[in-house]
Amino acid sequence: MSLTVADLTGGAMTEFQEKLRQQHEESMHRELEALLATANEAEAEISRKDFDGFKKLFHRFLQVKGPAVDWAKINRPPEDSIWPYERIRMDGLPDDVTASLNKLAVVKLNGGLGTSMGCKGPKSLISVRNENTFLDLTVQQIEHLNKTFDADVPLVLMNSFNTDEDTKKILQKYKHHRVHIHTFNQSRYPRINKESLLPIAASMGRGDGEAWYPPGHGDVYASFANCGLLDRLLAEGKEYIFVSNIDNLGATVDLSILQHLVSRPADRRCEFIMEVTDKTRADVKGGTLIQYEDRLRLLEIAQVPKAHADEFKSVTKFKIFNTNNLWISLPAVKRLQEKNAMDLEIIVNPKTLDGGLNVIQLETAVGAAIKSFNNAMGVNVPRSRFLPVKTSSDLLLVMSNLYSMDAGSLTMSKRREFPSTPHVKLGGSFTKVQEFLSRFESIPDMLELDHLTVSGDVTFGKNVSLKGTVIIIANHGDRIDIPAGAMLENKIVSGNLRILDH
Repeated sequence: MSLTVADLTGGAMTEFQEKLRQQHEESMHRELEALLATANEAEAEISRKDFDGFKKLFHRFLQVKGPAVDWAKINRPPEDSIWPYERIRMDGLPDDVTASLNKLAVVKLNGGLGTSMGCKGPKSLISVRNENTFLDLTVQQIEHLNKTFDADVPLVLMNSFNTDEDTKKILQKYKHHRVHIHTFNQSRYPRINKESLLPIAASMGRGDGEAWYPPGHGDVYASFANCGLLDRLLAEGKEYIFVSNIDNLGATVDLSILQHLVSRPADRRCEFIMEVTDKTRADVKGGTLIQYEDRLRLLEIAQVPKAHADEFKSVTKFKIFNTNNLWISLPAVKRLQEKNAMDLEIIVNPKTLDGGLNVIQLETAVGAAIKSFNNAMGVNVPRSRFLPVKTSSDLLLVMSNLYSMDAGSLTMSKRREFPSTPHVKLGGSFTKVQEFLSRFESIPDMLELDHLTVSGDVTFGKNVSLKGTVIIIANHGDRIDIPAGAMLENKIVSGNLRILDH
């Protein structure tokens, strides 16, 4: 008897899918074992742990059907699950700041490269302010804390195979600073062919960089536990980690949030705080907190069904977004890792490689674990705690006189009348950091700037001042040189303005 399509809709189809899933898993297992056979002993031991994590992720990827969320079940978080920062501050500071700080370790996510800004090597080694790199500023901040309060807050860097070597070389320079620095590597997972669902790597060798990827920052929990650092920090009496992206210059240790965590009675101890902030039109793609099946949960744009993408981006329904500044209980991480109970939604990230091959990489986000922790909550923090440098437009802001720097921390200048940051949009000629720097003889005065758009071949002389709304557009083939000492207030400059030295 031949099966028709209609027959297949019942049990036969499910059975067929189950067989197919088993085949995919068996083929994947064989391929991974063959890859491990090409590694040396030390590498094979690390990679086996990585592959164990990857197989779990791959297994779940094959199980999941359709979008990760049922849109009808999404609710706004209850009022009491996201506290305004002012309410946290009312608790005051700890009686013994040193004792509280000694329960903390700072973890910076340091897996990213500077390629999007035209730089080779780790992004954390790009100079952002007075020759200081992201890493310099981080070390200065923590050293200042340790000196001021006679504390021992260690810095932990989660590197990836892309950044580990270069980062370790540079760490020598901090030997005599008052901060203990630990590093660990996040996993190295194989990219898989979109059609065959098998790894594209031919061997474990480092030569084939395109065949591997770091699987998103959700990997922090497993990697942290696997490398032994979790147990080491617990043995040193650490109770919480403050996790953030190394390129977020606003992510400094906040004593009020720390106090809120350590002052709770043991049975009501908060195991996870996510710092969120009010969404603006620039943040429409940021993940948001929702209530889902009675738990607080992170919703990322990658999980949203296409039909609801606009609703997700609206500022009215989802008013806040995740800054990725997270405060997490170490004993809770230990408990969840041991029980294998850290349930992170899978983000399927499709890529097309240079040769045109379509691959997928399976990733997870660190904030997605919020639903696995007890008494988790959000804190709605001021925008100043979210100051990421993703583009040269962001770099211009943090290099300017809009910010003053003290012990590695940037704060909005008191001389600026409005607390909001100007909207800056620099064109393609400014994308790469080296090119960006060559176009400014000095960074303009931007204290009274609201909006700046620059497009085309434009350069700025020394001591230029920009106020209000300034739009500078050099047409194709033209060049605009803004002369030294120029003051532009509410101006549109276009065409060809070339100032030649006489």
